[in-house]
Amino acid sequence: MARQHGPQRGTQPECNRLATLLFRSLPGGHAGHVTAWTLLLLLGLCSFTSAQTSPEKRPFKLVANTPAFWDLVDRGAKMETMAAGFGFTEGPVWDKSGYLWVSDEVLNKIFRVYPDGHREEMIALGDPDGSTYDRDHRLINTASVLRAIIRLSKDGKSYTVLTDHYQGKRYNSPNDVVPGPDGALYFTDPTLDLPKGEKQETPFQGVYRLDKSGKMQLLTTELSQPNGLAFSPDGKHLYIDDSDKKNIRVYEFHADGTISGGRLFGREDDGTDDGVPDGIRVDKNGNLFVVGPRGIWVWSPAGVHLGTIEVPEQPANLSWGGDDNSLLYITATTSIYKIQTKAHGFVPYD
Repeated sequence: MARQHGPQRGTQPECNRLATLLFRSLPGGHAGHVTAWTLLLLLGLCSFTSAQTSPEKRPFKLVANTPAFWDLVDRGAKMETMAAGFGFTEGPVWDKSGYLWVSDEVLNKIFRVYPDGHREEMIALGDPDGSTYDRDHRLINTASVLRAIIRLSKDGKSYTVLTDHYQGKRYNSPNDVVPGPDGALYFTDPTLDLPKGEKQETPFQGVYRLDKSGKMQLLTTELSQPNGLAFSPDGKHLYIDDSDKKNIRVYEFHADGTISGGRLFGREDDGTDDGVPDGIRVDKNGNLFVVGPRGIWVWSPAGVHLGTIEVPEQPANLSWGGDDNSLLYITATTSIYKIQTKAHGFVPYD
């Protein structure tokens, strides 16, 4: 997701980092009286900037549009903060050994975050975004600054570029990625995070397929800003949302990896600027959990908006996790939240 709906550079983590760099560059490398006061003023300015730019947190709420919503989320369910203090969180992927992969688009790093909130920095990488595991449980990331799809090493300390162009032209800013029923990778390429100062080479916003041999295939260009995507549990449908049009489209998926028959599945436009369609996850019964205005919109397979999980900060993405994939982890602006559901997530790489 583009960060226009989250904090920009200049928020607390980035401001503090710049203050520290400036402090280190001062003559002598240590603080005299003047230098100490200078640093205090810088940090004070950072605190003021943070207070002005940090989004006000709203209350967590469960809003049911139909009684069927309570079949998926308990009326008494609570939302917990797993970790906080990030720049802008994205790309959550749960690992069964007990941690969550998280991208930070402002700090430009990928972390492993543990249930107690402890985080482990894995790699510094310009504007990491959506992530998934492949069938071999290797982390795949859409690296916007690299304008590429990358695969991290097993230790998470290095990466390999899987693809960074189509027909000789660089991608725009790959955004989200999922493995398909055939084991290929499917990803979206909007212009939402096109690096500043770099030109758009691909004259459309596409959805692509990358097979295990490295062959690239363009699936569709009909979405204005394609973002989150997910397959139905039976592998017959591919859902893709459009952040610009604020809707979700569904396609028939075929054995040869192509899609057809795109149609409107649902709209996520409540008349506010409180968020747009972004990350998508599906449960084993085919219900969709989709980022939308104010939180996670829950949809039936028939396209009925069952209700919304309203999140304290505007989310960008989500991941199933826990022992039975019933915990929903949500990356939302500067924090990571989790909520226990009655649903059991469909995880395509399990």
